[in-house]
Amino acid sequence: MRDLSRLLRPRSIALFGGGWAVNVVAQLKKSGFDGDIWPVNPKRADILGVPCLASIDDLPSAPDASFIGVNRDATIEVVRRLSSMGAGGATCFASGFLESEAETAGGADLQARLIAAAGDMPILGPNCYGLINYLDNVTLWPDQHGGLKVESGVAIVAQSSNIAINMTMQARGLPIAYVVAAGNQAQVGASDIASALLDDDRVSAIGLYLEGFGDIRALEAFAAKARAKGKPVVAIKIGRSDKARVATMTHTASLAGSAAAGSALLRRLGIIEVETIAVFLETLKLLHAIGPLPGASIASVSCSGGEASLMADLSNTTQLDFADFAPAQRAALKAELGPIVTIANPLDYHTFIWGDTERMTRVFSTVMEQTFDLTVFILDLPRADRCDPSSYQCAVDAIIAAKARTGARVAVLASLSENISEGFTSAFMKGGVAVLHGMAEGILAIEAAIAAGRLVESDPQPLLLAFPNGRTATILSEAASKEALSGFGLRIPRSIQAQSINELIGESAALSFPVVLKGTGLAHKSEAGLVALDIEDEPSLSAAARKMQTVTSEFLVEEMAVGGLAEVLVGITRDPTGAFLLTLGAGGVLTEILGDTVNLLLPASRSGIMLAFAELRIGRLLEGYRGKPAADMEALADAVIAICHYAEAHAGRLLELEVNPLIARVGDAVAVDALIRLDDA
Repeated sequence: MRDLSRLLRPRSIALFGGGWAVNVVAQLKKSGFDGDIWPVNPKRADILGVPCLASIDDLPSAPDASFIGVNRDATIEVVRRLSSMGAGGATCFASGFLESEAETAGGADLQARLIAAAGDMPILGPNCYGLINYLDNVTLWPDQHGGLKVESGVAIVAQSSNIAINMTMQARGLPIAYVVAAGNQAQVGASDIASALLDDDRVSAIGLYLEGFGDIRALEAFAAKARAKGKPVVAIKIGRSDKARVATMTHTASLAGSAAAGSALLRRLGIIEVETIAVFLETLKLLHAIGPLPGASIASVSCSGGEASLMADLSNTTQLDFADFAPAQRAALKAELGPIVTIANPLDYHTFIWGDTERMTRVFSTVMEQTFDLTVFILDLPRADRCDPSSYQCAVDAIIAAKARTGARVAVLASLSENISEGFTSAFMKGGVAVLHGMAEGILAIEAAIAAGRLVESDPQPLLLAFPNGRTATILSEAASKEALSGFGLRIPRSIQAQSINELIGESAALSFPVVLKGTGLAHKSEAGLVALDIEDEPSLSAAARKMQTVTSEFLVEEMAVGGLAEVLVGITRDPTGAFLLTLGAGGVLTEILGDTVNLLLPASRSGIMLAFAELRIGRLLEGYRGKPAADMEALADAVIAICHYAEAHAGRLLELEVNPLIARVGDAVAVDALIRLDDA
């Protein structure tokens, strides 16, 4: 991995170009960067009072960092010259490289030339704004931004420069240590940048805005390093819709992958996934201020029944657990709050104690003294431009005092994001109290912090990765697919194949009734009337075959898997990223109706498979429902593992595999339908 330390924390910066370079100089002067600034521009004597150098040859020494704001062809030459003199790194602003290949030929070639020119010197981009280091006043950034110097904070790596700018404009009290735009990731990927940022002890957590995953192995290595350092990682992964995936490709040349595979990958690596920028920022703020939560026990405190009810309702589908107060705690709260107040969690303490700061502190301390994983105070403050918020100072002081008295994990949550100013947010944060802006966003941030506290500490196995080589594919027949899987230990019914009704009747004597008859040769047999179940004897088998003969003359007959407790779907698909997505869910006719699925990536562990089954809605059927026996879960896991072993053995050719249904029974699990699609290369 390339050393990014000089680029991220430079003492000298060179700038190339016109207007965009002027913007960078302006930001460096505004932020108070106290290192050397060397603009290179033969047409100007100075930029904002900083003397210009006529050419790159005039640089006093190899710069630690450079901003290259010239056109794409000139960028390559500047990168080559900087690399040859031993510069620390550069950000390449120009676009028109690989991200534009679909519209304008030649972008891919230019990107290859750029990488060759850089050699060992790290470069950000191309199509990239650069970086901001708010710890050391480094603003290698050609536009406005909204951050200020901090002593510690979170680091954000974004594949979209505009999204990065938007995040710096937040007024939520999030201390941002670094913002780095990754651009095309031609040479240095988002994972490499994030990994380098982990080495700064002043960084508390990492936020990733991802349009594509790039180098999966680098992402795995980064995630392992983050776990080892105990620094949580939060990510937004866009590309859930077809339109978003198209936009991603045209913007950053990233391989977006499917939404299901992306979520499974992040979960596997211990990266917390969120969906909106607001929740992303709130989660990072909570993790910075408090860290991952050790559990889900939450106390909610407010002086309004409406706020208490909203907290309960909005948390209803989350992991938040509003545990009851302990008896002694309940008695102490009752003594302080009086007979009218109902002692419950979420707690509405009314306004009887409002204005009595010491009494409020005692009540709040009593709540915090129980071992809740987080105590949340709902507090919206009056806007200072039209109102006087001074009457709310008692609540601010009491919360901070109770926090100091108890040492509990405490957060203040404003139901509307705009209802707590940066001044009050700063006061709370200095007092060790996290501040969450927006009730819905805050609840999701709390749930994310709970998830961060539940992450498995052991390192996952490296992903199974493979890429197709051919342009055509072969679909194996159902019989051939099942036979192939049975070679890896999957249980299948005894069966025979026949090319005529006479052959069918003659061969079926080797089977035990009841049987299933299937007409072969079509992909969707049920819709074509080519499946007949519960055939009890030869005459019924012959009659069923004659009905199908108008559509097909090829038959598959197999012993029926009776005694099924649940039908399960097992699917494996190759994702565009090269990973293999394992989907477990409700099978048979319920597959599309219920949409009850859980996704994992290969290789999958037995424990992961068992946990996935427990998450499904049909998990209750598998456990035994309303007096019915439980399915043999070990046998069911064995069947899934056998299917996975086939996929791993044929990873170089496998495009798609589906077993549906896999019949879960008391003593075993048997596959009654299967499909395998292989690359012809």
